[in-house]
Amino acid sequence: MKILFSPSEAKTSGGRDQSFDQNSFIFPELYNKRKEIVDKYNSMIKSENDEKLSKLFGIKNPQKFKQYKKNIYSQPTMKTIERYSGIAFEYLDYQTLTNSQKSYIDQNTMIFSNLFGPILAGDQLLPEYKLKQGEKLNDFVIEKFYKEHFSTAIDNWLSDEPFLDLRAGFYNKFYKTTTKEYTTLKFLKNKKVVSHWAKAYRGLVLRALAQNSIQNMDEFMNMEISGLEISEIIKIKNMRQINFNIL
Repeated sequence: MKILFSPSEAKTSGGRDQSFDQNSFIFPELYNKRKEIVDKYNSMIKSENDEKLSKLFGIKNPQKFKQYKKNIYSQPTMKTIERYSGIAFEYLDYQTLTNSQKSYIDQNTMIFSNLFGPILAGDQLLPEYKLKQGEKLNDFVIEKFYKEHFSTAIDNWLSDEPFLDLRAGFYNKFYKTTTKEYTTLKFLKNKKVVSHWAKAYRGLVLRALAQNSIQNMDEFMNMEISGLEISEIIKIKNMRQINFNIL
């Protein structure tokens, strides 16, 4: 079972004193494409004024983004899944999982970084960075670039395995299959779709997948997830949408 997952704006600081390189991320054959984006970002944070950087980082006070104006190639690095610290990752609570459960997530979860594109949860050398979702590098559209250059590689990685798309809708701009069967989830409270708290439930679902070592959709459908119950299943072309009621 493969899982597609969103990043978070919040990140854990620090890490090891080792820069990333061609072998740091999945799809090393596409590293030069990935590096094009990172170099554009690196150049921009060194040369642009505070007004532009405030928009790029999504931080109003220039005093709070000085740490992000450093050369990204000299920033400390850590495992991808440990770098992100937003609400979905809080509810995933990766550090309390067993080694085999962590391995399940490391190998099967692809996270769509706003800067680095599609990377595996287990990729080891992700630096700290700040880039607001949907922001351009001047006029350059990041998500369009990654969709153009990485979609075939993602298709090959997914192969014929079932996959669960736990991303927020924005990340369809990075990758969206039109041929493969896949499943997505919606979370409802009093018949209304929740947005902010959907992040928490995505984290809980990913945790449950790892704890139960789910390998296919039959196993997923039979898995109990605390606080959730299936209310409806909708089939639209190659997508199956499972609606969960929040209890």
